[in-house]
Amino acid sequence: MKELIEYIAKSIVNAPDDVEVTEETTEEGITLKLQVADDDKGRVIGKQGRIAQAMRTLLRVKAAKEGIRVNLEII
Repeated sequence: MKELIEYIAKSIVNAPDDVEVTEETTEEGITLKLQVADDDKGRVIGKQGRIAQAMRTLLRVKAAKEGIRVNLEII
């Protein structure tokens, strides 16, 4: 899942070298933290949050197949 978010983020930002995804496992499930350059935050979030919501939807589908919960935070 980490690789999926990293691939999507690197595809849409201007500075793909600054994309960093960290994964933390908690009692509630997995938390993915996506960190991008300040100039690229708007690109990752998208108009009215549509891109961020689409990434979260993809994560939920993949997590449901594996039987776990996933949360995406954009830092």
